[in-house]
Amino acid sequence: MVRRALVTGSSGMLGGNLVQRLQQAGHEVTGVDLREPVEPVPGVVYHTADVRDTDRMAAAMADVDIVIHTAAALPSYPSDEIRSVIVGGTESTLSAAARAGVDRVVHISSTAVYGLPTIVPTTEEYPREPVDTYSGAKAEAELVCERFRADGRCVPILRPKTFLGPGRMGLFAMLFEWAEEGRNFPVLGSGDVRIQMLGVEDLVDAVLTTMSAPADVANDTYNLAAAEFGSLREEFQRVLDAAGHGKRVVSIPARPAVAVLRVLQWSRLSPVYGRLLHKLLADSYVSIDKARDRLGFSPRLSNSDAIAHTYQWWREQRPALAGAGGTGRTSREPWRQGVLGLAKAFF
Repeated sequence: MVRRALVTGSSGMLGGNLVQRLQQAGHEVTGVDLREPVEPVPGVVYHTADVRDTDRMAAAMADVDIVIHTAAALPSYPSDEIRSVIVGGTESTLSAAARAGVDRVVHISSTAVYGLPTIVPTTEEYPREPVDTYSGAKAEAELVCERFRADGRCVPILRPKTFLGPGRMGLFAMLFEWAEEGRNFPVLGSGDVRIQMLGVEDLVDAVLTTMSAPADVANDTYNLAAAEFGSLREEFQRVLDAAGHGKRVVSIPARPAVAVLRVLQWSRLSPVYGRLLHKLLADSYVSIDKARDRLGFSPRLSNSDAIAHTYQWWREQRPALAGAGGTGRTSREPWRQGVLGLAKAFF
């Protein structure tokens, strides 16, 4: 059945992939973003608007059947902007959808809402325990969704792990660049912690499934992540092997490195934020049993596949990316490495 779908954050990495798949599937697609699309999809109607503008959002949702809310701020944003975009944008999007009579709003949240969970695999029943501004805003946005659910709206909440695929750079661009230049790559401590991620293709599959699932199935909260994943050392080594320079992942003492990185973050000289530091030191993975059992979620890509595919895309696009600025505003940009870029000389 052809659906009339609106995607917020349509110029972002996830939004762009989602818009393309929806259009290919024959749906009528509208995109909303503050930025013009990097690669406009023929046939898609694009609106330049702020998701916090409820009136503009309601107007864009006229005659829309379903909304997929991907728009968000990244951890690199100023704290007040993170909360404004994530919480205020979710409130505005859901209010506009209710005003426009939209049947269903699929909200893209994050496993960041768990904070730094002490139990792995982490299930959806684990409490929301945010540890920073970003995870706090994501948790608060879920509370907004649950309030609209209580009013009778269908608001599926999807919690993906960090997702990778075409268009994804951010901090991963640092790994790719070092690998391409023939450098070793550091990990904190042994690097044997297990870090779960997700291929964007599998996330888009889950969104499309949630769009068409019966309301009593869709109107729930689901973790989404790769079913197969290894250690951080193994995942990073696959990229270095693909680069073909014979370089290795090397361990650096964890405690001194964390202390230095914390100072650099506080001084705004490094893009590595606090919660990420902790994630690199302990196993971080979630249970996807609920999504598998209720939604039929069956991820096709392992962690290694997702990282390798993203690296291959980056290599193909590198000539076009040369000289691209790294503002940290989107995951489509290579973030500035700051002082970490100088550390390349030692690897």
